[in-house]
Amino acid sequence: MTIEYSQRVARIPVYPAAAAYNLPEDVAHLASNESPDPPLPEVVEAMDRVLRGLHRYPDPKGSALRSALSARYGVPAERIALGNGSCDVLLALGEALLEPGAELVYAWPSFSVYPHLEAASGARGIRVPLNERDEHDLDAMLAEITAATRLVIVNNPNNPTATALPLAEIATFIERVPAHVCILLDEAYIEFSTLDDPDASLDLLRAHPNLILLRTFSKIYGLAGLRVGFALCGSAEPVQAVDRIRQPFFCSSVAQAAAIEALRHQDAVAARVEQAVIARVELGEGLRELGIEPADSQANFLWFALPVADGADPATVEAEVVRGLAERGVLVRAGGALGRAGWLRVSFGKPTENARFLAALRDILGA
Repeated sequence: MTIEYSQRVARIPVYPAAAAYNLPEDVAHLASNESPDPPLPEVVEAMDRVLRGLHRYPDPKGSALRSALSARYGVPAERIALGNGSCDVLLALGEALLEPGAELVYAWPSFSVYPHLEAASGARGIRVPLNERDEHDLDAMLAEITAATRLVIVNNPNNPTATALPLAEIATFIERVPAHVCILLDEAYIEFSTLDDPDASLDLLRAHPNLILLRTFSKIYGLAGLRVGFALCGSAEPVQAVDRIRQPFFCSSVAQAAAIEALRHQDAVAARVEQAVIARVELGEGLRELGIEPADSQANFLWFALPVADGADPATVEAEVVRGLAERGVLVRAGGALGRAGWLRVSFGKPTENARFLAALRDILGA
């Protein structure tokens, strides 16, 4: 007799993790949108100081980190939720809001964890196709909102397409969303966008208690291995809801200490953004020399369609190119696992890694 699991286990899709683990050092890891830069020395020192106290549990409320975030963003600490990465807050919010009979609206292709929300809760997920520029179609998303809608997600900049919308368009959209709907503006990559000041969306929180801004220390701060994210909320209710859902002590002492110290170094954030913009330009020009036009990126990665001959299968071409890149020591993300076969997503690495990617792709396409 076998163990019987709940039906939702079968519904939940397996996260398409990148093949970037247990590999030799001489590999260009361009598959996971990580920072190519390690944590700052001051951040490492802050983590080291905490290590001697690991026999104690971390502060379950993350009081010091929430105070630091409050000072940085001007949002009251009671309206800031912490998480073991931003995904922790996202999944807890889905569990708090969604249930059978409820509806969830999001764009597609978008972040591959969003389908987990509907699968785990039994809610009806409504995927709205991106427009011809691979941007969110906000009017189409509005048209899908009903009395049953509990949550609508806008990923800006969007993963995996790297595209972003100006804040003015998003602000107009938020004004039109009914007050009974929770609006999640997923801004994991917002620091990389040059369309608006990354802090401009904070003003929207004052007017919209149903708005949540989701952010992370995994990208621009280079703390992906520590898993610490946060949500800035228009009211305290979402914070109270997600804290009831999750296990206690969800954000480690080391993660909290690192995040607090990282916030003190906004000059490093600016330098890393500049580095990403340079890589964005150089990689974009390199792809165009190969006859490939990437989507307009406002993130730390590019999204592009591979050249596919008439009658060829995009999925087969994608698999061949991904395999060829891996054989040349370059790891990227296959588009099929992210919602669109025949496309690739490549993160920005060090200049030598970016050059290695372009040389490898040129070699493969030339062959």
